[in-house]
Amino acid sequence: MRVESGSAQERGILLESLATLLEKITASYEGPASGNRRLTDLLPPEVCSLLNPAAIYANNEISLRDVEVYGFDYDYTLAQYADALHPEIFSAARDILIEHYKYPEGIRKYDYNPSFAIRGLHYDIQKSLLMKIDAFHYVQLGTAYRGLQPVPDDEVIELYGGTQHIPLYQMSGFYGKGPSIKQFMDIFSLPEMALLSCVVDYFLGHSLEFDQAHLYKDVTDAIRDVHVKGLMYQWIEQDMEKYILRGDETFAVLSRLVAHGKQLFLITNSPFSFVDKGMRHMVGPDWRQLFDVVIVQADKPSFFTDRRKPFRKLDEKGSLQWDRITRLEKGKIYRQGNLFDFLRLTEWRGPRVLYFGDHLYSDLADLMLRHGWRTGAIIPELEREIRIINTEQYMHSLTWQQALTGLLERMQTYQDAESRQVLAAWMKERQELRCITKALFNAQFGSIFRTFHNPTYFSRRLVRFSDLYMASLSCLLNYRVDFTFYPRRTPLQHEAPLWMDQLCTGCMKTPFLGDMAHIR
Repeated sequence: MRVESGSAQERGILLESLATLLEKITASYEGPASGNRRLTDLLPPEVCSLLNPAAIYANNEISLRDVEVYGFDYDYTLAQYADALHPEIFSAARDILIEHYKYPEGIRKYDYNPSFAIRGLHYDIQKSLLMKIDAFHYVQLGTAYRGLQPVPDDEVIELYGGTQHIPLYQMSGFYGKGPSIKQFMDIFSLPEMALLSCVVDYFLGHSLEFDQAHLYKDVTDAIRDVHVKGLMYQWIEQDMEKYILRGDETFAVLSRLVAHGKQLFLITNSPFSFVDKGMRHMVGPDWRQLFDVVIVQADKPSFFTDRRKPFRKLDEKGSLQWDRITRLEKGKIYRQGNLFDFLRLTEWRGPRVLYFGDHLYSDLADLMLRHGWRTGAIIPELEREIRIINTEQYMHSLTWQQALTGLLERMQTYQDAESRQVLAAWMKERQELRCITKALFNAQFGSIFRTFHNPTYFSRRLVRFSDLYMASLSCLLNYRVDFTFYPRRTPLQHEAPLWMDQLCTGCMKTPFLGDMAHIR
């Protein structure tokens, strides 16, 4: 018989069921003692299936059978770089700040910290705040840093007029650059965020006055100088075995596509000499024969929108030629140009083209939204995050968080003193679990894909601008060239929920909560 909502009897049943639930979860997580079941024994079979870090994940249905032309970016797409490159970029830019921009010598004491920042963070220039923002433009509390120090939640809310919300007009625009807030979207931005935070930390720690906009621009320019002056290219060229990863897999992907009659092209912002050396290392001296079109120094993303820049041909030594380009020839190298001439000369249009890149804005956004190409995002961080998701600690933490959320939702109707005390304890434990789960990914900022429960702003852009996403291009080797990718149907809030959502809504078909079915 249904118990009347809000009655003392129902509250007693709920609390008694909670005690049973706690005993089950505790027993499952105390280790392999005799008679105890592990957490995975209590989860439905489909949940216990570990995610594959080498899988390709679909945001949109796409059949590779329909794809005739494959396009690629170079850096962090065809060429995957080792993390050892980031300290080099950080140190070189730091020294440029000191020696050329006359910043204090004391900044030299800072070294690169690879575990400080994550990709996709936003930086408020005028407030010197590095922070993580969710898909709804809310700052995730506990993830705002000024320099290397966390900013208290109350201060963050006060800085934004009594709210965690960042108005749309302040947020980053189409290419991640708003009037006062920038989003760091590429992997090369990790050393930039680290250096920016270190310099701010030094100035604040020594009570030095500074203009936030000048400091931001100087750090950005110093990082740019590392690229413009060719320092990064020199380091990679001098030790390709150290810095370039998975070169043999890149060769395997390209060869396989060509063997199945696919046409390939390369559009990169990097210079020809650098790309040539890297491709020779990964693929061999005849690498250009794999590509129908090769374009270097393309100046993306303006390549996709600016019609004014013509293509220029390069000779074998990399020198510019003066002849007018009327067709794009296989085996030749072209510089600059624009997508509109590219489309006119190749007639490669629409969904039969699939382009891969690592930068959601510079590589993928225009191609998907303006030209109807299919797009694939290369997200190297995905591999590590999936391995964390597969751990029993993560599964236990997330499952108990969801259970607590469902209990909080059901229990909030009780307003007596004892119930409010229970609610407060649950809220505290839920927040503690959230912080533990966040720290599994990154102690300061957590996962690049989620805040505590919402998708991040980065995730929102990933879903919007990519049909597919994967940790590396080599993931293609796990699928046939005519494979169809189907996105999983994710339930909307008003639709019949899957079991993980049922934990939040208090439905009866949930792991651990079977004994609480009578509450409904």
